[in-house]
Amino acid sequence: MSNAAIFFHPDGYDTTGTRLMGRHSAGESFLRGYLRHAQADKVHLFNASTRPPANFQPLLDRIEPHARPVRWLDRTARGQLSDPGCLYLPQPTLAPEAWTRRPLGRTRYSLCGITHTTATHLATDLLADMMTAPVEAWDALICTSDAVRSSVQALLEQTREHLRARLGATRFPTPELATIPLGVNASDFARSAEQRTAWRECLDIPQDAVVALYLGRFHAAAKMNPATMALALEAAAVSTGKPIYWIVAGWSATDDTTADFHKQTQAFCPSIHYRPVDGRPPETRFSIWSAADVFISFSENVQETFGLTPVEAMAAGLPSVVTDWNGYRETVRHGIDGFRIATTAPRPGLGRDLAYHFANGWVTYEAYLAATAQMTGIDHPAAVTAISALVTNPDLRRTMGQAAARQAQAHFDWSAIIPRYQALWSELAARRAAAAPEAPDLAVIVDNPRRLDPFQLFATYPTGPLSSETLLRMAPGMTQALARTRLTAELSAMGAWALPGLAEIDLALSHLAEHEQATVADLVALFAVRRQGFLERGLLWLVKFAVIEQVSPPDVTQASET
Repeated sequence: MSNAAIFFHPDGYDTTGTRLMGRHSAGESFLRGYLRHAQADKVHLFNASTRPPANFQPLLDRIEPHARPVRWLDRTARGQLSDPGCLYLPQPTLAPEAWTRRPLGRTRYSLCGITHTTATHLATDLLADMMTAPVEAWDALICTSDAVRSSVQALLEQTREHLRARLGATRFPTPELATIPLGVNASDFARSAEQRTAWRECLDIPQDAVVALYLGRFHAAAKMNPATMALALEAAAVSTGKPIYWIVAGWSATDDTTADFHKQTQAFCPSIHYRPVDGRPPETRFSIWSAADVFISFSENVQETFGLTPVEAMAAGLPSVVTDWNGYRETVRHGIDGFRIATTAPRPGLGRDLAYHFANGWVTYEAYLAATAQMTGIDHPAAVTAISALVTNPDLRRTMGQAAARQAQAHFDWSAIIPRYQALWSELAARRAAAAPEAPDLAVIVDNPRRLDPFQLFATYPTGPLSSETLLRMAPGMTQALARTRLTAELSAMGAWALPGLAEIDLALSHLAEHEQATVADLVALFAVRRQGFLERGLLWLVKFAVIEQVSPPDVTQASET
């Protein structure tokens, strides 16, 4: 099986922060699954942060202790990605990464990204940019559901159509779009009688009561509107005449907004026995499932692209009542693992004003999401019927829960998903190895035209460029000691990361002191080839601070005439 370097930034995998997002949970789950199940003799981690790898060992140990050796790759040494041959990105950033790869050679390694939300302007721009960036057929974008893949394909086709019509473009190298769902570590969600008893005692819930559970981040505009779940549960309680307890385990940006979320939700279900819980602590996220009998989640938001919590519920052996919405549709099997409730949206063409308002900044992202979600209807009678059936029929809850647990283990556990990732990476490696030579007119383009060398992009700003034949000499009265003092002053040392070191400066100044003057070419030749360009431009730093000077500076009169 092929391997990949895992793009690692702690923000993508650390779930201990107060602003816990779905991407954090998904990232932690993936990395735990990868460390457990990857068929590889070593783990390659691409350090995308500025901190040393040793700082991340406690996080790795908390996610998943493992015995395999870890090879850390520095973000400034992308050439090392030729082994393992692929960089896995926990986001859809193929376009900018393809430009980063370009100077190293387009076949140096493959790129493999994954979709999360595709509703933000950042996400849609990243996707559209793949049509003009040097993304190749041996790169891949993992779409977490067929619904997301269809939306990505629609966006790419519209982008291609625009480029055809406006520019006459005919070549569109496109990455592989692979549908692979998010996974779970199913054993992490196993329910226990002890946890069930403890939670129910803690929340003052009778041991024989029927309990529904919702778990997730609270945001009515950007996640889902809880009122639809509350209305359905309320109607089911009235219809069945049975008490229903509802654990709402979640969190929002602040304690005040969380409290307001609970207050507004409860107003829609006054007869439901409502139990708020902070869903962020790991000991809660993995144990609260034991307290429940049914999972409920009515997503209707275009920011959702997969929905991991229904799969977690399946792993916990809970039947689900969820909306028939993108990724949910591909996890919960209707009538087997639970029930999917039909959703209805306006026909295509009726939302162009929403897109236009959002594109122009007339409404916020949240306002755009809220508007689209408010126009998505759900089949309330079907929702009430489904909830009522599970509330009144313990045998149905048991059989559906058992089926859900088997499905989660067989199809959504990382032990089943990671081999699919590695098979994809193997396919990309084979394509890369078989790649034909690049067309000559494209082979010469190695720089991102939107991120050009500043000395190329702004070449007409100065009087002129430094030439290899330019003669240089020490400034009058300058010594190496004075040069060191001057160049280490705070105003002189700005941008030091891109300037020559003091030892290199000493060598150049020693040569000038010995020979009185020298050409740029003569001075540059004193250094190793890999440092020559670095030193050539650094000579102008010395000119700037009057350490050395040009024997014949550029003529400003000639410059103004041209």
